[in-house]
Amino acid sequence: MKDELTRREMLLGAGALLTVPSWPAWGSAAVTAPTAKVTVGRCMTYGPELVPTLAKMFDQLGGLDRMVKGKTVAIKINMIGVRSQRLGTAPMEETFWTHPKVIGAVVHLMGVAGARRIRVVEGPWSSCETLEEVMLSMNWKPQDILSAAKNVEFENTDHLGRGKTYSRLMVPGGGLIFPGYDLNHSYADCDVFVSLAKLKEHAATGITLSMKNVYGSTPTTIYGQGAGVDEPSLRPHGGRGNTFHSATRPPSKSAPQQIDMTLPNNAGYRLPRIIAELCSARPVHLAIIDGVKSATGAETNYGSRPQAAVNPGVLIAGTNCVATDAVAMTVMGFDPMADKGAAPFASADNMLHIGETLGIGQRDLSRNEVLGVPVSQVVFSYSAVRDKILAAAAKKA
Repeated sequence: MKDELTRREMLLGAGALLTVPSWPAWGSAAVTAPTAKVTVGRCMTYGPELVPTLAKMFDQLGGLDRMVKGKTVAIKINMIGVRSQRLGTAPMEETFWTHPKVIGAVVHLMGVAGARRIRVVEGPWSSCETLEEVMLSMNWKPQDILSAAKNVEFENTDHLGRGKTYSRLMVPGGGLIFPGYDLNHSYADCDVFVSLAKLKEHAATGITLSMKNVYGSTPTTIYGQGAGVDEPSLRPHGGRGNTFHSATRPPSKSAPQQIDMTLPNNAGYRLPRIIAELCSARPVHLAIIDGVKSATGAETNYGSRPQAAVNPGVLIAGTNCVATDAVAMTVMGFDPMADKGAAPFASADNMLHIGETLGIGQRDLSRNEVLGVPVSQVVFSYSAVRDKILAAAAKKA
């Protein structure tokens, strides 16, 4: 890395409004990750039971008003992949995307709790379209979300959006892959950051929950396949795989560059570390996971994996992303203490383990306060569903 910042870098860095603590580097014994509260709710449908279930869960966490009253809240949702990648006839919101009724319910409860402004954010695949346009294309009713509380707005964070500059968020302790990231202003100019994710597996990282959801905050104008070489491109184009998965191209030169180009260039090494350092640079204050309906097998439909639309009937929320994801993994039938080589981390390091070592949170359920419905009562084994699909396929063969 350069020892001195250029004038350009100082100007870009001045756009970041977030102040983060300076933690020791990864692997330091001095890091002690905080414990947290996580709550579990049983919810089988997106009907009338949804709002009261979430309200009760937020009360168990200490109350939303304590967290959001008078504040600006950014809610990062999950709308991954190409809209045509449906799993069978199931709509995207019942498999791979955060359901609009969950988004609306969270926005409504934030409004009731006194949030001053609520911004729903996401970087939809390789598109400059507004989130409203993307939602309308999937037969959603964005007005239902916009009217769920006062001062609600959407922002496509895959590019500059309404901001004048990108905001630079540095990784406390110096980072593992990148020292910092340039993101849309929405991730810096909020008082409370919420990761509203889906209960899913992931082809590369094993699971994608509230931590992995933050990965989608990175604009493809800088980190995408078609990003500008020297400066961010005006329009997003392509995915982030070349920069983050395989290191075959760097981000735009205007952004912080990789710390060491001799680091392994495989996704199983890189992605867990990039995800953990993003969650360190942009801490999650409230993690919420929609597991009412979801899909097994991967984060979206690749057409070549044993996948199925499922109905786990669960909602999970917590005050720490590592702790919340640990509970979610347990609900999915996985061990959050597992490491590479054990399910679901077949070929990737455990991002929760790395997050814990960075000082973000604890993955050991016994070290956190787990509230609500006992986890043992809502376990829904994703591996069992996959084994059933494979067994049925073998019978037909």
